[in-house]
Amino acid sequence: MGYVSKARAEQIMSERGWLPLLPEAFRTEVLRRSILLHFAPGETVFRLDDPAGGVYGLVAGTVSASLAPAGVTPRLILLGVPGHWTGEGCFLTRKPRRGELRAVVETTMLHLPLDAMDQMASRDPAVVQHVALMLMMTVELLFRVIHDLQKPEADRRVASVLQRTTWIGETPIPLTQSEVGVMANASRKQVNASIKRFSEAGWLSNTYRSITITNPGALRRFAEGDGVD
Repeated sequence: MGYVSKARAEQIMSERGWLPLLPEAFRTEVLRRSILLHFAPGETVFRLDDPAGGVYGLVAGTVSASLAPAGVTPRLILLGVPGHWTGEGCFLTRKPRRGELRAVVETTMLHLPLDAMDQMASRDPAVVQHVALMLMMTVELLFRVIHDLQKPEADRRVASVLQRTTWIGETPIPLTQSEVGVMANASRKQVNASIKRFSEAGWLSNTYRSITITNPGALRRFAEGDGVD
Protein backbone atom coordinates (compact mmCIF):
# COMPACT_ATOMS: atom_id res chain seq x y z
CA MET A 1 0.00 0.00 0.00
CA GLY A 2 1.44 3.36 -1.00
CA TYR A 3 1.32 6.62 0.93
CA VAL A 4 -2.18 8.04 1.38
CA SER A 5 -2.41 11.84 1.47
CA LYS A 6 -4.73 13.73 3.82
CA ALA A 7 -6.81 14.88 0.85
CA ARG A 8 -7.19 11.32 -0.45
CA ALA A 9 -8.00 10.08 3.07
CA GLU A 10 -10.75 12.68 3.40
CA GLN A 11 -12.20 11.60 0.06
CA ILE A 12 -12.21 7.91 1.04
CA MET A 13 -13.81 8.56 4.43
CA SER A 14 -16.45 10.85 2.92
CA GLU A 15 -17.64 7.99 0.71
CA ARG A 16 -17.60 4.98 3.05
CA GLY A 17 -18.86 3.93 6.45
CA TRP A 18 -19.96 6.36 9.17
CA LEU A 19 -19.35 9.86 7.80
CA PRO A 20 -21.53 9.72 4.64
CA LEU A 21 -24.55 9.10 6.89
CA LEU A 22 -24.11 12.41 8.71
CA PRO A 23 -24.73 16.12 7.94
CA GLU A 24 -22.21 17.72 5.63
CA ALA A 25 -21.15 20.41 8.12
CA PHE A 26 -20.34 17.79 10.76
CA ARG A 27 -18.52 15.60 8.24
CA THR A 28 -16.43 18.56 7.08
CA GLU A 29 -15.44 19.50 10.63
CA VAL A 30 -14.52 15.93 11.54
CA LEU A 31 -12.22 15.70 8.53
CA ARG A 32 -10.71 19.14 9.12
CA ARG A 33 -9.89 18.34 12.75
CA SER A 34 -8.68 14.79 12.13
CA ILE A 35 -4.99 13.89 12.09
CA LEU A 36 -3.57 11.54 9.46
CA LEU A 37 -1.63 8.66 11.05
CA HIS A 38 0.37 5.79 9.55
CA PHE A 39 0.98 2.50 11.36
CA ALA A 40 3.51 -0.22 10.57
CA PRO A 41 2.47 -3.91 10.59
CA GLY A 42 2.05 -5.04 14.20
CA GLU A 43 1.99 -1.51 15.61
CA THR A 44 -0.59 -0.84 18.31
CA VAL A 45 -3.16 1.92 17.83
CA PHE A 46 -4.39 1.62 21.43
CA ARG A 47 -4.31 -1.00 24.19
CA LEU A 48 -6.67 -2.22 26.88
CA ASP A 49 -6.82 0.25 29.79
CA ASP A 50 -5.09 3.06 27.88
CA PRO A 51 -6.36 6.48 29.02
CA ALA A 52 -9.51 7.81 27.37
CA GLY A 53 -8.89 9.16 23.90
CA GLY A 54 -10.56 10.03 20.64
CA VAL A 55 -11.81 7.98 17.71
CA TYR A 56 -9.97 6.40 14.79
CA GLY A 57 -11.19 5.89 11.24
CA LEU A 58 -9.65 3.21 9.01
CA VAL A 59 -8.64 4.73 5.68
CA ALA A 60 -6.51 1.97 4.14
CA GLY A 61 -4.88 -1.22 5.32
CA THR A 62 -6.21 -3.53 8.02
CA VAL A 63 -6.55 -3.42 11.80
CA SER A 64 -7.44 -6.21 14.22
CA ALA A 65 -9.83 -5.57 17.10
CA SER A 66 -9.41 -7.63 20.27
CA LEU A 67 -12.19 -7.38 22.86
CA ALA A 68 -13.31 -9.06 26.08
CA PRO A 69 -15.54 -8.47 29.11
CA ALA A 70 -13.98 -6.65 32.05
CA GLY A 71 -11.26 -8.65 33.78
CA VAL A 72 -10.63 -11.00 30.85
CA THR A 73 -7.74 -10.90 28.38
CA PRO A 74 -8.94 -9.51 25.02
CA ARG A 75 -9.11 -11.96 22.11
CA LEU A 76 -9.16 -11.33 18.39
CA ILE A 77 -12.76 -10.68 17.34
CA LEU A 78 -12.77 -8.99 13.94
CA LEU A 79 -10.87 -7.03 11.33
CA GLY A 80 -11.59 -3.38 10.73
CA VAL A 81 -13.51 -2.33 7.62
CA PRO A 82 -12.28 0.72 5.63
CA GLY A 83 -14.57 3.67 6.35
CA HIS A 84 -15.43 2.39 9.82
CA TRP A 85 -14.55 4.40 12.92
CA THR A 86 -14.00 3.11 16.45
CA GLY A 87 -12.95 4.22 19.93
CA GLU A 88 -16.21 6.02 20.67
CA GLY A 89 -16.62 4.42 24.10
CA CYS A 90 -14.17 6.85 25.70
CA PHE A 91 -16.13 9.88 24.49
CA LEU A 92 -19.41 8.44 25.75
CA THR A 93 -18.23 7.05 29.11
CA ARG A 94 -14.92 8.82 29.97
CA LYS A 95 -13.57 5.36 30.83
CA PRO A 96 -10.21 3.87 29.68
CA ARG A 97 -9.98 1.80 26.51
CA ARG A 98 -11.93 -1.47 26.65
CA GLY A 99 -10.01 -3.33 23.97
CA GLU A 100 -6.99 -3.33 21.70
CA LEU A 101 -6.61 -2.08 18.13
CA ARG A 102 -3.53 -3.13 16.16
CA ALA A 103 -2.37 -2.65 12.58
CA VAL A 104 -2.11 -5.98 10.73
CA VAL A 105 -0.46 -4.57 7.61
CA GLU A 106 0.78 -1.10 6.70
CA THR A 107 -2.23 1.00 7.66
CA THR A 108 -3.47 4.59 7.38
CA MET A 109 -6.02 6.03 9.81
CA LEU A 110 -7.61 9.35 10.67
CA HIS A 111 -7.65 10.28 14.37
CA LEU A 112 -10.14 12.75 15.83
CA PRO A 113 -8.80 13.68 19.30
CA LEU A 114 -11.04 13.62 22.35
CA ASP A 115 -10.61 17.32 23.07
CA ALA A 116 -11.72 18.15 19.53
CA MET A 117 -14.81 15.98 20.00
CA ASP A 118 -15.57 17.76 23.29
CA GLN A 119 -15.26 21.17 21.64
CA MET A 120 -17.61 20.11 18.85
CA ALA A 121 -20.13 18.66 21.31
CA SER A 122 -20.10 21.82 23.46
CA ARG A 123 -21.29 23.81 20.44
CA ASP A 124 -23.69 21.22 19.01
CA PRO A 125 -25.50 18.66 21.20
CA ALA A 126 -26.27 16.59 18.08
CA VAL A 127 -22.60 15.51 18.07
CA VAL A 128 -23.44 13.02 20.83
CA GLN A 129 -26.10 11.48 18.58
CA HIS A 130 -23.64 11.29 15.71
CA VAL A 131 -21.13 9.43 17.90
CA ALA A 132 -23.93 7.16 19.15
CA LEU A 133 -24.51 6.18 15.50
CA MET A 134 -20.85 5.11 15.34
CA LEU A 135 -21.45 2.98 18.41
CA MET A 136 -24.52 1.33 16.90
CA MET A 137 -22.62 0.53 13.71
CA THR A 138 -20.06 -1.26 15.88
CA VAL A 139 -22.85 -3.09 17.70
CA GLU A 140 -24.25 -4.27 14.36
CA LEU A 141 -20.85 -5.76 13.50
CA LEU A 142 -20.76 -7.52 16.86
CA PHE A 143 -24.29 -8.88 16.29
CA ARG A 144 -22.93 -10.51 13.13
CA VAL A 145 -19.98 -11.99 15.05
CA ILE A 146 -22.31 -13.42 17.71
CA HIS A 147 -24.62 -14.84 15.04
CA ASP A 148 -21.69 -16.54 13.33
CA LEU A 149 -20.29 -17.99 16.56
CA GLN A 150 -23.66 -19.59 17.40
CA LYS A 151 -23.47 -21.87 14.37
CA PRO A 152 -22.93 -25.40 15.71
CA GLU A 153 -20.78 -26.67 12.82
CA ALA A 154 -17.13 -25.59 12.93
CA ASP A 155 -16.78 -25.45 9.14
CA ARG A 156 -19.68 -22.99 8.88
CA ARG A 157 -18.10 -20.82 11.58
CA VAL A 158 -14.81 -20.88 9.66
CA ALA A 159 -16.63 -20.02 6.43
CA SER A 160 -18.30 -17.09 8.20
CA VAL A 161 -14.98 -15.71 9.40
CA LEU A 162 -13.38 -16.08 5.97
CA GLN A 163 -16.36 -14.44 4.29
CA ARG A 164 -16.27 -11.50 6.72
CA THR A 165 -12.63 -10.86 5.87
CA THR A 166 -13.69 -9.97 2.32
CA TRP A 167 -15.16 -6.75 3.76
CA ILE A 168 -11.61 -5.37 3.93
CA GLY A 169 -11.32 -5.63 0.14
CA GLU A 170 -10.07 -8.05 -2.47
CA THR A 171 -6.74 -8.83 -0.84
CA PRO A 172 -5.18 -11.97 0.63
CA ILE A 173 -6.46 -12.62 4.16
CA PRO A 174 -3.89 -11.18 6.61
CA LEU A 175 -4.52 -13.87 9.23
CA THR A 176 -2.80 -17.08 10.26
CA GLN A 177 -4.86 -20.25 10.51
CA SER A 178 -4.50 -20.01 14.28
CA GLU A 179 -6.02 -16.52 14.22
CA VAL A 180 -8.87 -17.75 12.02
CA GLY A 181 -9.41 -20.46 14.63
CA VAL A 182 -9.62 -17.90 17.44
CA MET A 183 -12.17 -15.84 15.50
CA ALA A 184 -14.20 -18.95 14.59
CA ASN A 185 -13.89 -20.74 17.94
CA ALA A 186 -12.37 -23.68 16.06
CA SER A 187 -9.26 -25.81 16.48
CA ARG A 188 -6.30 -25.57 14.13
CA LYS A 189 -7.23 -29.04 12.80
CA GLN A 190 -10.81 -27.90 12.07
CA VAL A 191 -9.57 -24.76 10.32
CA ASN A 192 -7.14 -26.82 8.21
CA ALA A 193 -9.88 -29.25 7.17
CA SER A 194 -12.31 -26.42 6.33
CA ILE A 195 -9.77 -24.52 4.25
CA LYS A 196 -8.90 -27.69 2.33
CA ARG A 197 -12.60 -28.34 1.69
CA PHE A 198 -13.24 -24.77 0.52
CA SER A 199 -10.15 -24.82 -1.69
CA GLU A 200 -11.28 -28.05 -3.37
CA ALA A 201 -14.69 -26.45 -3.97
CA GLY A 202 -12.99 -23.51 -5.70
CA TRP A 203 -14.08 -20.92 -3.13
CA LEU A 204 -10.56 -19.87 -2.16
CA SER A 205 -6.93 -20.38 -3.07
CA ASN A 206 -4.53 -21.39 -0.37
CA THR A 207 -0.74 -21.27 -0.19
CA TYR A 208 1.59 -21.78 2.75
CA ARG A 209 1.28 -18.19 3.97
CA SER A 210 -1.76 -16.82 2.17
CA ILE A 211 -5.48 -17.38 1.71
CA THR A 212 -7.34 -15.53 -1.05
CA ILE A 213 -11.13 -15.71 -1.30
CA THR A 214 -12.25 -16.30 -4.88
CA ASN A 215 -15.97 -16.95 -4.34
CA PRO A 216 -17.26 -15.03 -1.29
CA GLY A 217 -20.87 -15.63 -2.34
CA ALA A 218 -20.46 -19.41 -2.13
CA LEU A 219 -18.76 -19.08 1.26
CA ARG A 220 -21.61 -16.90 2.54
CA ARG A 221 -24.27 -19.32 1.30
CA PHE A 222 -22.46 -22.24 2.91
CA ALA A 223 -21.97 -20.31 6.14
CA GLU A 224 -25.72 -19.67 6.34
CA GLY A 225 -26.57 -23.32 5.73
CA ASP A 226 -27.47 -23.01 2.05
CA GLY A 227 -24.32 -24.62 0.63
CA VAL A 228 -23.49 -28.20 -0.17
CA ASP A 229 -22.93 -30.41 2.88
